[in-house]
Amino acid sequence: MSAVALLTGTQKAAMILIQLGREQAGRVMAQLEESEIEELTTEIARLERIDPTMADDVLEEFYEVSMGGSSFSGRGGMGYAQQLLEGAVGRERAVGMLERLATSMQGQPFEFLQYADARQVVSLLNGEHPQTVALVLAHLRADHASAIMTGLPPTTQAEVAHRIALMERASPDVVAVVAESLQRKASAVLTPQEMSAIGGVQPLVEIINRADPTTEKLILEGLAARDQALADEVRSRMFVFGDLVLLEERAIQLVLRGVEMSTLATALKGADEEVREKILRNLSERARENLEEEIELMGPVRLSMVEDARAGVVQVIRRLEESGEIVIRREGEDEYVS
Repeated sequence: MSAVALLTGTQKAAMILIQLGREQAGRVMAQLEESEIEELTTEIARLERIDPTMADDVLEEFYEVSMGGSSFSGRGGMGYAQQLLEGAVGRERAVGMLERLATSMQGQPFEFLQYADARQVVSLLNGEHPQTVALVLAHLRADHASAIMTGLPPTTQAEVAHRIALMERASPDVVAVVAESLQRKASAVLTPQEMSAIGGVQPLVEIINRADPTTEKLILEGLAARDQALADEVRSRMFVFGDLVLLEERAIQLVLRGVEMSTLATALKGADEEVREKILRNLSERARENLEEEIELMGPVRLSMVEDARAGVVQVIRRLEESGEIVIRREGEDEYVS
């Protein structure tokens, strides 16, 4: 078996990008999903030096890619990965992605908890300081952290939520000490089968979004008792595109006035029928026909473009709410009486 046959698709793609050169590779990466960019960046950072023969074999296999006269540097590494990443997504986004990359290359500190049963993790964290619990949850997958959060006492939930939201960075040494301590403790709590940029408001929002309604209500109420402004920010970020169905007709009409037709068409690609109908019935007949025609002519659209368009619509909604022009009625809240 040849050496090339042992490479993964991501490794081959990384080798090709290195040979394309920074400018062309940056253009290619700019067309990819963020998760794909991070995977490729990880491989590029690992490829400090490349065997020229293997590089030629990869190019031969990937014959549809034209080199366009670019020279082969024969080197990758973290520095080269950073240059490509900055060219693809800009310096600001590259910083956060490279931090996550560095963490992934070193291994996750709480990896031994990633697939443990949530109830067992709750037992493991019982008696730990809320800051420790917040540190752990901020490192876990949002769905897993949400299940663990649900099992905590209500008072602890609010305290932990508050600390996650205010947490921006943590010393790697502190994280390592906490992880080592919990791993020792885990050996007595978890069975062997179960053992097989952190923090900030957004990770908390993602955790709460995956929690059941009762847990969500308890966390937000507890958070509001400690920090009303922070609770309001979390609530505002929790409004998603699908929540359009909760807006009154007048509010929808105000929102639609502030959104470009092309943005709206992209946002509606793959949207739920209820959301689509809510928007269409609040447009004039001519505008509705134009919108439906634009959606049809658009053809397949990248998921990242759809998400960006939906985020743009949500931003318009938030601005209107902040200015007091509309009121967002969330599920479970009391009706307003005029």
